[in-house]
Amino acid sequence: MMVNKIAVIGAGTMGSQVALTLAMHGYTVVLKDISTVVLEAATRRIKSDARMLKMLSKSALTPIDDHYADRITCTLEERLLEEVDLVIENIPEHWELKKQLYQRLAAICPAHTRYAVNTSCIAITGIAALLPDPGRVAGWHFMNPVYSKELVEVVRGLHTTDENIQWTLSFLQSIHKRAVVVEDAPGFVANRLSHLLMNEAAFLVQEKVASPKDVDLIFRKGYGHAMGPLETADLIGLDTVVNSLNILYDSFQDPKFRCCPLLHKMVQGGLLGRKSGKGFFVYD
Repeated sequence: MMVNKIAVIGAGTMGSQVALTLAMHGYTVVLKDISTVVLEAATRRIKSDARMLKMLSKSALTPIDDHYADRITCTLEERLLEEVDLVIENIPEHWELKKQLYQRLAAICPAHTRYAVNTSCIAITGIAALLPDPGRVAGWHFMNPVYSKELVEVVRGLHTTDENIQWTLSFLQSIHKRAVVVEDAPGFVANRLSHLLMNEAAFLVQEKVASPKDVDLIFRKGYGHAMGPLETADLIGLDTVVNSLNILYDSFQDPKFRCCPLLHKMVQGGLLGRKSGKGFFVYD
C-alpha cells in the first residue's frame, strides 16, 4: 500500500486534526483551504495540539516527534493536488460546496487517487457520482478529536468496491484507527443517533426542564458518558449540528429531526460553541 502524498481539503478543526494525525504517523500531507485566515489558524492549532500531545503522549494513538511539521504543507493552490494518492475532504456540510469541489478534483487529481469523504450526514453515493471512478470513494467519518479517538465510521457507497474497503481498513490501521463499516444512508449510524440526542437536550433547555449543566450531568453521572450531549454539541460546533439536523430532516422528512428553535437562535446570535468561546457553556 504505497501512499506518497495525501491531500487534506478543508483546514478547519477536523481538517487540521486529520492533517496532524497523518503527519504524526509519517505521512506527507498537503493541507488545502481557500482562506489564508483559516490556514493561519490551522497552523497555530496544529502547533498547539502537537505541544499538548507531546506532554500527554502515553498511548499508541498519539505518537509525536519533532518533525511532524516538516510533513505538512499548507496551501491555497490546487496545483499541489496533481500528484496526491489520497484525498480526505473535510469542507462544510453543504451539498453545493461539495459538488463544486469534487467536480474540480475530478479534473485535477490523478486517475489512481482515492477519495475519503469526512462527512457526518451527506450521502456518499451522490458525491461518488461526481467522480470518474466512484468505486474509489468511501466515507471516513472521523471522531473529534481525531488524534485521540480510535473509531472511524467507514461508509460504503453504492459503487464503493470491496477492494477499496479493504484498502481503507488497512490504511486506517496504519494510523492506529479502528474502523466500523456501515452502509450509506444520511447521518449513517453515529450522527443519526447523536444528533437526536443533542437536539432533544436543546429542547429540554428551551423548555426550561433543566439547565445545560444539569442535562449533561445526568448523562455523565447517570449513564457513564464522558461528555454530555450539550458539551458534545459545543465541541462539534452548533452551526455544524444545525446543518446536519437540516440535512437529516430534508433526507428523511421525519419530524423527529426537526431542529430545535433554540439551536437556530444561538447560531444566528454567533454562539457556536467552543470555536466562538460560548455556546451552551462558556470557554476560555
